[in-house]
Amino acid sequence: MSFDFDQIIPREGTAALKWDGRKSVFGTEDVIPLWVADMDFAVPEAVSQALAARAAHPVYGYSLFPDDVYEALIGWLRERHNWEVERDWIMMAPGVVPSLHAAVLAFASAGEGVIVQPPVYFPFFSAVTSTGRRLIENPLLFSDGRYRIDFDHLEQCAADARLLILCSPHNPVGRVWSEEEQREILRIAREHKLVVLSDEIHHDLIYPGQRHIPLATLADDGDDIVTAVAPSKTFNIPGLGLSALVVSNPEQREKLRRAFATLHVGGANPFSIAAFAAAYQHGAAWLDALMAYLAESRDEVTATLAREAPVIRVVAAEGTYLLWLDCREFCRERGLDDVALKRFFVRQARLGMSPGSLFGQGGDGFMRLNLGAPRSVIREAIQRLVEAVAKFDQTA
Repeated sequence: MSFDFDQIIPREGTAALKWDGRKSVFGTEDVIPLWVADMDFAVPEAVSQALAARAAHPVYGYSLFPDDVYEALIGWLRERHNWEVERDWIMMAPGVVPSLHAAVLAFASAGEGVIVQPPVYFPFFSAVTSTGRRLIENPLLFSDGRYRIDFDHLEQCAADARLLILCSPHNPVGRVWSEEEQREILRIAREHKLVVLSDEIHHDLIYPGQRHIPLATLADDGDDIVTAVAPSKTFNIPGLGLSALVVSNPEQREKLRRAFATLHVGGANPFSIAAFAAAYQHGAAWLDALMAYLAESRDEVTATLAREAPVIRVVAAEGTYLLWLDCREFCRERGLDDVALKRFFVRQARLGMSPGSLFGQGGDGFMRLNLGAPRSVIREAIQRLVEAVAKFDQTA
């Protein structure tokens, strides 16, 4: 099967946050948007067909989760991740971000500590601070172009915490945590009676030569692991807002149910249900082709910047369709702080990216680039960046 990821699909005027939100976010529409984490690719045809078939029925009422939704997820986790999941373990949820909030409410009381590992997806922070829990930061270590977990510091943090929110694979730094690293996380969590919420929303977006291992598959009986998964990033359907939590411990499931009840949110949408099942049942070939395409884009961006603008370094991505750009040398040479760096990208490079400072400690001097676009768009973006670096104007 062939899939045309080079196709340009205009999204302006569709209320697309990524495109129609440019003016409000960047102050101009004259930027290539490479920020919010959705892709500019058509979804798998089976998903479009499932949505059209559901739309053909003219009643869109309150919905249940049918058997095929559970069966599709169970089959996907078995085939793609060698993970045998029981139906009772699955809790449908209205997205991973609401699940973060629910988990914080469920597993930590007001004032208790919740660990996050910056630089990290910024809702991790608000899920803690907005619920009255105490934020504990275990910053990742960065050396020789690669991130790793500071386990000595994590152990200190764990002594004063109830919950660890793990980003696996990690957004924005692109790490796919190894089995050894995850076993050490489990050891620390076990010793300190931590619950671990493993956000694995990017778990299908893994580059050749890497392997994602679900944390729960390494756990011992009695380990408290909650895993968040979704087809949203994998198949480019984040706007449909349906995810799942995999929780083998029935007591933990009940705590989560009570937490979701306090949030007054539900996930049963007739269109998200149809897309969820179709994607997991029929999307494997599309995903394989997507990852091959993204790998080529990643490698081309890395090589081009190394050759033509070496002051901007690409942190090697093992997973996700996001690239973490190390602009710190460029900032030092040009005397830029983070505000000036974002202004440079918008005004001179005419690119709309996510500034690293959004992702917390360790993000200063970085920018996050979304690779999920046709390669001609990515090439134009990198050419703009290369030219802007060469023509840098301190007064712009």
